[in-house]
Amino acid sequence: MRLTADIWVSAYLARLRQVEIPAFIVQKGDPTAGAVLVKLNTLDGAACCYQRSFDLMTGDRKWVILVEGPEGDVDTSIVKQRGFDPDLWVIEVEDKQGRHLLDDPSLA
Repeated sequence: MRLTADIWVSAYLARLRQVEIPAFIVQKGDPTAGAVLVKLNTLDGAACCYQRSFDLMTGDRKWVILVEGPEGDVDTSIVKQRGFDPDLWVIEVEDKQGRHLLDDPSLA
């Protein structure tokens, strides 16, 4: 059984708060089945956007980089993705150390 998008987002934000990593919802998507993008803003003018991907070989779901580079370019890419998918969630994480916790087993 898969978690709904809104439950996963709530758990993700709570986990980030536990280690004092600021994050907020930029775009609220479909509560049950919306895809989630996570933008990591390192507060130095650069950013990286992650999306959840399905590995056909192993059946695993993992977070992969959708786009990275200057923050403006990443934002432009996210706006395009939102145009394709109005149910999309966008979460922005702000951390100078580049922490996003997407590899944390508790969030798998």
